[in-house]
Amino acid sequence: MTELGLADTVGILRQPGVRGRTSSSGLGWERLYLSAQAEEPYRAAFEPAATHLLILHLNGPVTVSRGRGAATRSRTVPAGGLFLQPAGRTLSVELCGQLDTIHAYLTDDALREANDGRPVELSEELGATDPLAEQLMLSLEGAVRAWEPAARTYTDQLTSMLAAQLVRRHHAGTPAPRAAPCGLSERQLSAVRDLMEERLAEPLPIADLAAAASLSGSQFTRQFRVSTGRSPHQYLLKLRLERACRLLRSGSLPIAEVAVDCGFSHQEHLTRVMRARLGTTPAALRRTG
Repeated sequence: MTELGLADTVGILRQPGVRGRTSSSGLGWERLYLSAQAEEPYRAAFEPAATHLLILHLNGPVTVSRGRGAATRSRTVPAGGLFLQPAGRTLSVELCGQLDTIHAYLTDDALREANDGRPVELSEELGATDPLAEQLMLSLEGAVRAWEPAARTYTDQLTSMLAAQLVRRHHAGTPAPRAAPCGLSERQLSAVRDLMEERLAEPLPIADLAAAASLSGSQFTRQFRVSTGRSPHQYLLKLRLERACRLLRSGSLPIAEVAVDCGFSHQEHLTRVMRARLGTTPAALRRTG
């Protein structure tokens, strides 16, 4: 798969009044393109896109209309409101005021994976509220704004959670019931742990971990949590922190090298995580080791 980018927005983010602030362009994300921007009022029609579009209104209220003629619907949407445009449908829209937004363009593969491989039909929505989807989009935008390669597992996990939330809360029909997830087998869990240990210093996509267990990304994430009580990102961070502590106590490598060798983006990243999780710093740990 190739990285999603501006070309996958079918011109929506190329409107003259759109002023971009942050985006996931260049980060290698294959299932999601995320962009935050300020938008001026406009009226336009767009061809069907291959991606599902979810827009979060960061301020407001502002009036938005979608559709043409007798089918036009208008709503004054407050901050926190969502606009959902399913893939494969034409879009006619009018924005009637200035607005700050976050756009998430999700592939259909991401939604199918979240639905155990089954097709998903989303509903067209204007002004819906969904606190979990809102928080996930804000978290993704925050990760982009303060991007660190070590966050790849985390952002993959957020993408899967956002896709799953769309399947659960914003489907057009009644989804088939999902069986309660079982955990990973000992063989699967061992293969995943071995891969984490082997590539501890690298950005590690969820897709690579899932492949080690011969599962889809969403199946893997659910079953991994059942087996370990942690998300893949939390577990990987635990392993990185444990190795960093061992190296700091027993070796003389500079702290900056320890950080990079253990998968942290830089020394400040290691210090921040260690202070938050252990209540100490690398330098203090080394002194007591």
